Amino acid sequence: MEALAAAAIVVVLVLVLLTMAVKLVPQSKEYVVERLGRYQRTLTPGLNVIIPLVDRVRKRVDMREQVFAIPPVPVITKDNVGIEVDVVFYYRVTSASDSIYEIAGLENAITELAVTTLRNELGTMDLEEALSSREEINTRLRAELGAATQTWGLNVTRVELKSLAPPVQVRQAMEKLIEANRSKRAEIERAEGDRDSAILRAEGQKRSAILTAEGDRESEIRRAEGERQALRLRGEGEQAAIGLVGRAFAEQPTDEVRAALLLARYIDVFPDIASGDANKLIIVPNDGLSGAIDASILGEVLGRTELGDALAARDNGAPDVT
Repeated sequence: MEALAAAAIVVVLVLVLLTMAVKLVPQSKEYVVERLGRYQRTLTPGLNVIIPLVDRVRKRVDMREQVFAIPPVPVITKDNVGIEVDVVFYYRVTSASDSIYEIAGLENAITELAVTTLRNELGTMDLEEALSSREEINTRLRAELGAATQTWGLNVTRVELKSLAPPVQVRQAMEKLIEANRSKRAEIERAEGDRDSAILRAEGQKRSAILTAEGDRESEIRRAEGERQALRLRGEGEQAAIGLVGRAFAEQPTDEVRAALLLARYIDVFPDIASGDANKLIIVPNDGLSGAIDASILGEVLGRTELGDALAARDNGAPDVT
């Protein structure tokens, strides 16, 4: 019985030692191992074996990216305005052993370093510059913290300013200034719109005047061409009439025919004589031409039977036409 008990104890001790010797490290974790109080090695994810009672796991380090928020920090800007700043840091452990042995109180050290760096950076800016340079501040903080924490086995990946809160009085004054600037921009845009509208209206009127002038000019040109064509046709008609009269004189050189042709020409100019406002009285000769002209001959020459009838009526004793 004693032998069985001793064997059982030995088995239990072996199992305990095996359990202490075998370490299963999960993914994204690293274990820092010390041997007799001194750093020995770092266990990576997977199955690892250590010497029980000699080696021990000092700390389990999370290698994933960490988020660390700093409480609101009071900062005084270059123009002596007090503001409160909220900052969030994103960092990743690059060396598990350095994060343990190179710095004591990692989170407290990060906080103090971030506050000091933030005050130094914002102390060189006035309030307006700080409010409009958030991205620049983030970049500066990341560079400063990255350089300082590199020896701690850390890599600062991002720095974000959550808020920059000036005092209430300053916020009210800034809101009034912003509203005034908006009203100013609105007035400027309205004035520019009116100016552009006036320019477009003037250009439209100019274009309309040009088109109207071009239309009037085209109308005048066409009217002049029409009058020129009418004059040309009238001239051609008169030339043809003169030719016909000439041929009639040549073919029928009797006194009666000549008299009829002359009377026809005399009658043709009656409308031109009567068209003037000053001509109130027109006298038709009663002798000379009329005594030598037979109404039938005049009608044949002129082709106007009503004129021949009028002359015949005059020869039969009708009153003179005036």
